Amino acid sequence: MTGAPHEGALDTAGPRTVLAYLIRRLIAVIIMVLVVLLATFTVFYMLPKWAGQDIAVLFAGKQAGAEQLEGIRTKLGLNDPLLVQFWDFVKGIPMGRDYANGSDVTHCPAPCFGYSFRTEAPVWETLKDALPVTGALAAGACVLWLGAGVLTGVVSALKRGTIWDRAAMTTALGGVSLPVFFTGMIAMGVFVHNLGWVKIADSLSTDDSIDVWFQTLILPWVVLAFLNAAMYARLTRATMLEVLGEDYIRTARAKGLGEAVVIRRHALRSAMTPILTVFGLDLGVLMGGAVLTESTFNLPGLGLEAVRAISSKDLPVILGVTLCAALAIAIANLVVDLLYAVIDPRVRLG
Repeated sequence: MTGAPHEGALDTAGPRTVLAYLIRRLIAVIIMVLVVLLATFTVFYMLPKWAGQDIAVLFAGKQAGAEQLEGIRTKLGLNDPLLVQFWDFVKGIPMGRDYANGSDVTHCPAPCFGYSFRTEAPVWETLKDALPVTGALAAGACVLWLGAGVLTGVVSALKRGTIWDRAAMTTALGGVSLPVFFTGMIAMGVFVHNLGWVKIADSLSTDDSIDVWFQTLILPWVVLAFLNAAMYARLTRATMLEVLGEDYIRTARAKGLGEAVVIRRHALRSAMTPILTVFGLDLGVLMGGAVLTESTFNLPGLGLEAVRAISSKDLPVILGVTLCAALAIAIANLVVDLLYAVIDPRVRLG
């Protein structure tokens, strides 16, 4: 890092350059999702065969007769080559799909991810009900942990060696060390059962009021944010200390710029690049399903659905959740790549 971001460089990248970059990134996202989909589809549908299991038996149960199992194989297309099955699955997502066995035809409307082995309901209906819960959990928690973590890290870097710095980093070390299911159980025991300050609903739906959603999610938000804010505080402190030792920071101070301007416009903007990188990955993973948090608080999101699907060997639901996670990570990283140019203009020049 040899110099501060140059304000005049902000407009050197024309709209065509930005558009071409965006198109390249979108193509890369599509390719990545297709590769992930092919890999997971192959594993989920070939692994039972390698283990000597019949997918038709997983769908119908061990009590099904041979004729019924053969009908299921025909209807689900399990007798087709793997690439044909994969193409039918991919085509069914945007266009819908018909599952046919002679005159017995079942239409799965788009987006079609198949039917659950456990409930026999369309997988998309399960995902559609779970996505708002996971999205709300991710949105609230990430705002808390990003704000608290970055602020704590910046203040600790500016007050290096003080009591505040030691106390903040000790608390952060404790937050990193404690698993979310432990802090979640302690928080529920204290604030839900003993003090009664928080009420957690048995279920969540889009028909519930904002107050119900807030009451149910406030504790998961804080618990999840405490864990991640601790990591972001340590990362921000280390990055800020490195940036504050750079030549362009000393030059900015020598020019007479105020300390607040130096920190905000030069040091913090440069320090935010690695923080954004980690944030994109964390947010994408969280949107794919916060398994431990949702399981601890019994939140009906993608993480809890994944746990239930794995325990019941519900392959279509597992595949659907995996695809949602891949999409979330890809989109989050795409957004982060675009934010790089906003925070650090040198990215545009590159």
